[in-house]
Amino acid sequence: MDAPVELPISSVPENGVPKAKKLTLIPLIFLIYFEVAGGPYGEEPAVKAAGPLLAILGFLIFPFIWSVPEALITAELSTAFPGNGGFVIWADRAFGPFFGSLMGTWKFLSTVINIAAFPALCIDYLKRLFPIFSSGLPRQLAILGFTLVFSFVNYTGLTIVGWVAVGLGVVSLAPFILMSLIAIPRIRPHRWISLGQTGVKRDWNLFFNTLFWNLNFFDNVSTLAGEVEKPHKTFPLALFFSVILTCLGYIIPLIAVTGAVVVDQSLWEAGFMADAARIISGQWLKLWIEIGAVLSSIGLFEAALSSCSYQLVGMADLALLPRFFATRSKWFNTPWVGIIFSTLIALGVSYLSYTDIVSSANFLYSLGMLLELASFLWLRWKMPQKKRPYKVPLNLPLLTIMCLIPAGFLVFIMVIATKTVFLVSGLMTAAGIGWFLMMKLLRRKKWLRFQMVYQEED
Repeated sequence: MDAPVELPISSVPENGVPKAKKLTLIPLIFLIYFEVAGGPYGEEPAVKAAGPLLAILGFLIFPFIWSVPEALITAELSTAFPGNGGFVIWADRAFGPFFGSLMGTWKFLSTVINIAAFPALCIDYLKRLFPIFSSGLPRQLAILGFTLVFSFVNYTGLTIVGWVAVGLGVVSLAPFILMSLIAIPRIRPHRWISLGQTGVKRDWNLFFNTLFWNLNFFDNVSTLAGEVEKPHKTFPLALFFSVILTCLGYIIPLIAVTGAVVVDQSLWEAGFMADAARIISGQWLKLWIEIGAVLSSIGLFEAALSSCSYQLVGMADLALLPRFFATRSKWFNTPWVGIIFSTLIALGVSYLSYTDIVSSANFLYSLGMLLELASFLWLRWKMPQKKRPYKVPLNLPLLTIMCLIPAGFLVFIMVIATKTVFLVSGLMTAAGIGWFLMMKLLRRKKWLRFQMVYQEED
């Protein structure tokens, strides 16, 4: 096994490329926000599954047992190992290159497959205004065009992407703030304690999955740690404010609409917030929320693509991938190879009927999170003297308890998966193991260039 080395604070630029501006606090907050949420779009099925009271309680309580621990772990490890690659670095340092590569496979596939959904989601909203995009060649060309345009924005630089995320966040959140204020006179507090309509069976699978997928992915931003200005200070603050922004962005509109609008429980499907806006204020606000949904999808795409492309840079810095994956643009200092590689996979998936593939991607993400929790605890035990600019203020036994709660939830989510999801996830994991062995062979034979890049900390 190679001797341990200090991991990179940032990637060494290829071919003398000048360094780009680093991410500052405000853009990083909104990038994290779009990694996780992008607005209250998609929270509605929780009401459909279990009624208003349990939905409200879920979005109030679940952040404390899932989102906050995930953000705390990300803050500690991103400041202790501030290099591109994030969770890949953590698994590599805890358990070695094999687990680092496997973590990379699980997280990369889960994120890049989800990327494929965002252009399609944009088209789904636009087809309400332009029915020509409903199907056929126009829809396929629109998905292709949106994907290429969004990817080019990513290519222009992470700083630009960060400030675009700020603008998209403000515009997409504004109609929900306005709707919540307009709804105040119509709110009847007794509606909040409803357990749902009589005779409607609770769908716990839908309920917990809705909470889970609306409140996770805080760790994805860790792959950008090498691109952040003063990460030791900026990361903890950005994660703190993004958790607050995300939780308030979900709970305030949910409380407003459940208290002000009475409809059949079955109507609480993804997209119902736009219909609620029409009931509360009129067609103009519904249109604004639908436009906000398109903008939110763009923000989600940009944040996820940034995470994927810089993850590949980090894996190349660890010599888990060939060095060309760390190649950067001479104009924007962005990892253009990683952007193209991620975009091509996302494009391929976007034209498939991929319900089971997406479910499998979520399963892989759960596997990656279990490995991440184990890496966090192991590194605390293995490297107690490691400098940690931010440190979760708990000892190892209490940290274990903190991690066991989300770990139990992850196991629950995985147990209720279908046989198809188990099969597809198993095949993807096997492919990841095969990829690691192939990279090991290429490195040993020196058929491709691999290089461990590191920079000593002060």
